[in-house]
Parts: sequence; C-alpha cells; structure tokens
Amino acid sequence: MTIHYYNVSITWEGNLGEGTTSYKAYQSDFKITHPHKPTILGSADPAYLGDKSRWNPEDLMLSAASACHKLWYLHLCAINGINIVAYTDDAEAEMEDYHPIKRGHITQICLNPRITLKQGANLELAKKLHDLAHHECMVANSVNFPIYCKPIFSFNT
Repeated sequence: MTIHYYNVSITWEGNLGEGTTSYKAYQSDFKITHPHKPTILGSADPAYLGDKSRWNPEDLMLSAASACHKLWYLHLCAINGINIVAYTDDAEAEMEDYHPIKRGHITQICLNPRITLKQGANLELAKKLHDLAHHECMVANSVNFPIYCKPIFSFNT
C-alpha cells in the first residue's frame, strides 16, 4: 500500500479592519498557495456574500470531480487503444443549502463530457471505460453523493 500526502496553504484575505465583528464586517476572500503551483484566488459563493470573480469551494469540488474522472478516462482510453482527440466537460453540481442535519451539501454532480474519438475507435469500449474511470476516481470514491456521467461522443472527420 502506498500513502500519498498533499499540502496547500489557505490564507484568509478578507479582514476589512474590524475582523469578524459581524457577518458583513469582513469578506470571504482567500488564496490557496503551494510553493510550486500558481495561486488560486477564492471566496465564498456569491449567495453567501462572496466575490463572484473568485473560485468558491463548490466550484473547486465540481472541478476536482470532473478533472479526476477525465484523467482516469484518458488514461484508460490510452491503455485500451481508444484514441481521444478532444474532451470538454460542462459539469454541473446541485447543492442543498438547508438541511436539518447537513447544512450546505452537494447532493449530486453530473459530468457531461463531449468526447471526440479518432475515426475508427471502438465506440462501445469508449462508453464502457467511463464506468471504470468512475470506479478508479479518487474524488468519486471520497464523496457521499452520486456522481453521474452522461458522455456525448463524436468522431473526428
């Protein structure tokens, strides 16, 4: 068994001079840093007084699910002889912001990848590999809500 470790620094940048004396006395802005990666500027969702120009945790959760699935899918296609020439996912998440036990939780994610296969690729195998990618995806294996995948395939001309 191999254990992998990850680390980032999250720094709050929203103190307007009074700290958290009230909900509207500060901003939710933060930055995510790592010594070898670009900085990510974050905030709360605008519904919670966040800055809409910055990434929020909900965006990042959805992005992580989509990216993890895509990386596994491309890998599985590569080792199974399926040539993918383009991949774009317009992923969507739903969040319930009031629940008696779990306030603010994602209830589901739907991945909607549009995949362009090289002419002659095995479409049936390309479809089946999404199930295996889901099985291998670290994010899908770590969350307590369903992640659906509704791929649309085309062939390059």
